[in-house]
Amino acid sequence: MHLLRLLLFICLVTSCSKDSDPAPTPTVLYFPPIGTSAWETVSPATLGWNTSKIADLDAFLDASDSRALIVLKDGKIVLEKYRGKQFDNVTDFGVNSNWYWASAGKTLTAAVVGIAEEQGLIELDEKTSTYLGAGWTDLTPEHENNITVRHQLTMTTGLDDDVPNRDCTDPECLIFKASPGTRWAYHNAPYTLLDGVIANATGKTLNAYLNNELKSKTGMDGQYIQTGDNNVYYSTARSMARFGLLLLNEGKWNDLQVVPEAYVTLMKSSSQSLNPSYGYLTWLNGKSSYILPNTQVSIPGSVSPSAPADMFAAMGKNGQIINIVPSQNLVVVRMGDVPDTSLVPFLFQDDLWEKLNEIIPD
Repeated sequence: MHLLRLLLFICLVTSCSKDSDPAPTPTVLYFPPIGTSAWETVSPATLGWNTSKIADLDAFLDASDSRALIVLKDGKIVLEKYRGKQFDNVTDFGVNSNWYWASAGKTLTAAVVGIAEEQGLIELDEKTSTYLGAGWTDLTPEHENNITVRHQLTMTTGLDDDVPNRDCTDPECLIFKASPGTRWAYHNAPYTLLDGVIANATGKTLNAYLNNELKSKTGMDGQYIQTGDNNVYYSTARSMARFGLLLLNEGKWNDLQVVPEAYVTLMKSSSQSLNPSYGYLTWLNGKSSYILPNTQVSIPGSVSPSAPADMFAAMGKNGQIINIVPSQNLVVVRMGDVPDTSLVPFLFQDDLWEKLNEIIPD
């Protein structure tokens, strides 16, 4: 009798019942093949999404002067919508049309820095002057040498952003405001100079290094194009979606680790306490507060309250958006013209998620 009771006890604690539920099967992400336009799709109805609300989303996209919207679930295309005209204002915008990423390209640049770091070509805590040479700012040598690559990635260089041209990368435009790491400011110029850091560290142009180390391995298209003081990335919407899918899978494309996983974790984590909603040139949702670009105003709450709390994002002027939601295996891409006048489209992104929430079940 004692032996029987012991066996029953062991059976209970080890869940040996035939009726016990099997462990859930992990979701396998789909990756579109490289060198072809093929991309598997899945219908919203198959996923149980509310298809009756898609018309409202379409109206929202029309009203906000959008060009493209792509929603991926588990890597497959659920929604893909194009509207409006290309830059010539004559040709219809479509799957092969290019558009600018604006500051959403910052996140792509951050990923490239991570690849170069993994290869031992860049050290994040090395002073920037190691790669750009002395005198890249108007600072004293002592102050200049305190600025590191990591400060450039986190918008904490301490350089003054209250200058007539925040995009200017000439030394006379880069003046002292605060010690590095003590002040967060959305400042384009120190970011843009990462292009030179990458080029000098790798011995290749930014586009050439990107082609070899990321685009060729993921099937992305596009290129950085010099526009005034800025280096702006242009590509198709599907290329944006490929990059979002790469980040969703922790920097891995299929079985190939393109961007180091540990580095992607840093990209999508608070990089400092001044603006907890900012990682490495990447915006983070679900944090306690965020700082508005071109201000020192800290706003309590998430950057996009309507979006999932674990979402992280590449965002640029005029509503260029890549949203990655790990908890739901979602990637959302939007390209288009001016939905509002903000430098970073927080309000538009939240409005977009209000529409998506009506379609995508909890």
